[in-house]
Amino acid sequence: MRLRPRLRPLTRRFPGAVAMLAAAAVLIGGCDVARDAARDRIAGLRHVVAAAHARPTAVDHKAAHPKADSPKAGGLKGDGSRGPEWRLVWSDEFRGPARHRPDQAKWSFDRGGEPQWGNHEWQYYTDRPGNVSLDGHGNLAVTARHERVHEVRGKKCGFGPCDITSARLTTKGKFARAYGRFEARIKIPKGQGLWPAFWMLGANVDKVTWPANGEIDVMEALGRQPNTVHGTIHGPGYVAQGIENHTTLARGRSLADGFHTYRVDWAPGKLTWYLDGKPYGTACAGQLKHGQKWVFDHPHYLLLNLAVGGDWPGPPDRSTPFPARMLVDYVRVYGRVGR
Repeated sequence: MRLRPRLRPLTRRFPGAVAMLAAAAVLIGGCDVARDAARDRIAGLRHVVAAAHARPTAVDHKAAHPKADSPKAGGLKGDGSRGPEWRLVWSDEFRGPARHRPDQAKWSFDRGGEPQWGNHEWQYYTDRPGNVSLDGHGNLAVTARHERVHEVRGKKCGFGPCDITSARLTTKGKFARAYGRFEARIKIPKGQGLWPAFWMLGANVDKVTWPANGEIDVMEALGRQPNTVHGTIHGPGYVAQGIENHTTLARGRSLADGFHTYRVDWAPGKLTWYLDGKPYGTACAGQLKHGQKWVFDHPHYLLLNLAVGGDWPGPPDRSTPFPARMLVDYVRVYGRVGR
């Protein structure tokens, strides 16, 4: 608010100021998180300058973002998603009565257990309301439970004792996109063996097998380390390890204590990860080593899941709290204006 009166005379005296700021934003590119933060600040300043000269228009922000004024939507403020560079192209706000399924025009359910997931996970995915449903308060609840269900009784279990159920949702065949801003506001669970994730897979997966189709992990967390978020890509030559970025909350804070916004900005040849609007890591085509291949410049679809056990998080134990819930306030996808 204080910047606007000062910027107005600057742009009147120097008509090329906005263009100079735009050029600077482009020059500050590269695969460097500090430069990305500076670029975002310059881009935001450019928006303020442009707004100072724009004629006011009546915009119903509640209609565009119905949850933006709710207490839970604090993660949206200052992340630039509502700036003039971005337009909302797909979203789910998860409104509806408790125990209702999420919108089946947007989501499908992966079902079953190992070995199909390939990580030695313990859970068996279902589409039951007890594992995946709206909570009646504007959230999607993905719940892992310690129980046996009819589908797995009497069957040989791939890994673990076959007594964990959970859910995995996907937009495969319903929505996929290349490039843009992909974000979700999520409250993760904590506990040994829990593995919540918001991620994307290449939509050509039926023709090109993983990892050559590409995997972009917007958010992964380990329940035993709930203060750290991981953002990773997997492709040919970086399969198990992946190219990984992470950031850790200070002063012993936990991502499981409340909702946080997890986001990736995706441009040709480059991805940048954010936690609550702050960048913490990048991946670029130019940083790949010999034998590695960039496979991300094509549409990907979205996934949400709460896995239990597996090679990375390890198995649950007696301290793991069940039922364990991952709450999703919203998932939103933005595209750049004009693209």
